[in-house]
Amino acid sequence: MQRLLVIYNPRSTRYKSVKSEVLDKLPNLKGYIIGKYTIKKIGFEGNVKDLSKVIKDGDLIISAGGDATAAISANAIIKSGKDATLGVLPYGNFNDLARTLKTHTLDDIISQNQKPVKLYPLEIIVDGKFWRYATCYVTIGMTAEAVELFDEQKVRTYLQKGHKSSWRSYIYLMKWYFKNRHKKIFLPGLKINGATQHKKTSDYAALSGRSMCRVMKGREDYLKPKVFRSTAKPLANFWPLFTLMTKSIFYRVPGDETTGDKLEFSNPTTIELQAEGEYQIFQNVKTVEVKKGTKCLKVVQN
Repeated sequence: MQRLLVIYNPRSTRYKSVKSEVLDKLPNLKGYIIGKYTIKKIGFEGNVKDLSKVIKDGDLIISAGGDATAAISANAIIKSGKDATLGVLPYGNFNDLARTLKTHTLDDIISQNQKPVKLYPLEIIVDGKFWRYATCYVTIGMTAEAVELFDEQKVRTYLQKGHKSSWRSYIYLMKWYFKNRHKKIFLPGLKINGATQHKKTSDYAALSGRSMCRVMKGREDYLKPKVFRSTAKPLANFWPLFTLMTKSIFYRVPGDETTGDKLEFSNPTTIELQAEGEYQIFQNVKTVEVKKGTKCLKVVQN
């Protein structure tokens, strides 16, 4: 029998739904050996390390949470080197990977488990050192810093109200934006692939999934081994942000097709880097590279 391992976070905003819609249904599944992994308070890398140790060849790994839980699961599978399959359920604030794969329920994953597809994640390298893989998106700058607000207890408590919390999340993001957008230059002295960027550039984004936060609609680059889309904009100014979001809603992702980006700063810079809901502050950064990794994931797609 195939081993099924559910990854979940009991401290997440939608844990009650995970329990009733996933965990409580596990005893009724036939033909699987059931296991669970609880996300611990040991940070992203700590959980990736611990989870990678328990993954075996042939496992079906189900992430029941948001993008951060899915990112931990994906990175752990790659780190383990095992031939495991990833399924993702949408129990977070944005659920980009689950929406990319169109898996909404446990039944979706079980029914499509035997027909996985190959997903090629983005690989992020900071000053020559590997940071992590991102299945759908990575941002650097202002929008990456905004993700910090979801760690605030009052925000998490507010987001626990109601079954769907995406619009609640957008409200908090907009409040943060108007309060913080002019506080500093987020990406000073930036060059991308040798080209000097606008002096007020605040954000870099690399996108590979179908969508980003239910606003940016893109191509299925996650299935391609080399290509993705990226953009860098001065989004601290409202009109560039408004224009980008409008184009995102009615057209494709406003970005350029690329096989790799190298970001260089004229002076060592402190930046915030965010991939699928998990962020980290880096100091004295000179370069950041984003490209498709050489390793792929098997994922369940509905």
